[in-house]
Amino acid sequence: MPEPLQPETPPNGPHGPANENVQAFPPTPPSQPGFTIRVFYGPDGLRAVWGILLFLGLNQALLDCEFALAKALFPRLLSTVWFATPGTMVAVEGMVLLAVAVAAWLMGKIEHRPTAVYGLGGKRRLRNVLAGLGWGVAMLSLLVFCLRATGLLVFDERLLFGASALRYGAGWLAGFLVVGLFEEYFYRGYLQFTLARGIGGICRWMHARVSRTQDARSIDTNALGFWTASLLLSFGFGFSHHSNLGESPIGLLSAGLIGLVFCLSLWRTGSLWWAIGFHASWDWAQSFLYGVADSGTVLPGRLFASHPVGRPILSGGLTGPEGSLFILPLVGLIAAIIVLTLPRTHFRCPSPDDPRGPSLH
Repeated sequence: MPEPLQPETPPNGPHGPANENVQAFPPTPPSQPGFTIRVFYGPDGLRAVWGILLFLGLNQALLDCEFALAKALFPRLLSTVWFATPGTMVAVEGMVLLAVAVAAWLMGKIEHRPTAVYGLGGKRRLRNVLAGLGWGVAMLSLLVFCLRATGLLVFDERLLFGASALRYGAGWLAGFLVVGLFEEYFYRGYLQFTLARGIGGICRWMHARVSRTQDARSIDTNALGFWTASLLLSFGFGFSHHSNLGESPIGLLSAGLIGLVFCLSLWRTGSLWWAIGFHASWDWAQSFLYGVADSGTVLPGRLFASHPVGRPILSGGLTGPEGSLFILPLVGLIAAIIVLTLPRTHFRCPSPDDPRGPSLH
């Protein structure tokens, strides 16, 4: 009987080519992004330089719109200095805070990141704010005590009593909370996150190139990016005070060092809440509680009248306690307090494997 017909086997069998001379088609390589895309986007999203420029442009545009509207609706508000009353401080600083917050929110949408990664996330917000508030008053009080004990600061008289003291105290505290929110979120929010991301990416690229030719040591590009960005932005923050009347070189240096201390709290906790609380109560204690100059500015409606005595480099002079050499060891003490009291959760810059940024605790 004839043999049953067998089904034909295709030239390429089920497990590969039946004939060694028959070649399979190679897989199509993934298409590379075009030059224009690579200029604006990297492995972790929009390149840092474009993000920073866009953020600053959005912030300035929003500020211009806000102040133009305020000038039209409330002309008297902008005709006085921002620290004339607690109300004007809250209004003016609130406008600049709103511009920063909206600009950061827009950048989060553009970069597909939650805005919480820019420093306002976390689960311990209230506890960190309260801890910062307490330590800010305590550290400024220690500095004032040292100046008074050495005869470098003299209290003249008490200016406010009763309901007036409570009203001004609460008003200035609200004002300085807005100031703390604005300055921390502007300098150590989106800008810190994005500049650290950019510098970290450059460090990873350079390290990869070096590693091809020699057995290079592994480096922590996360820490290198973060602290390089911290140095640049903190001393930029300090220099921004140079236009204040009565400011001094020691005052500018101390502002930069305190900015670095605030970055340490961001590094430890992954959020700005401790720094916001400390910043607000430090300024409040100077300006209202003890009535000393704050970066050369003396507020009306303060609890005490006081004046410096002796050499400005020791007393702080017209700058206030921040212009005294006594602040330098105090900055070291504040850094030690952060290391000893704040949980170690660490800020983490985004990477190609985790482009969204630091995990939220």
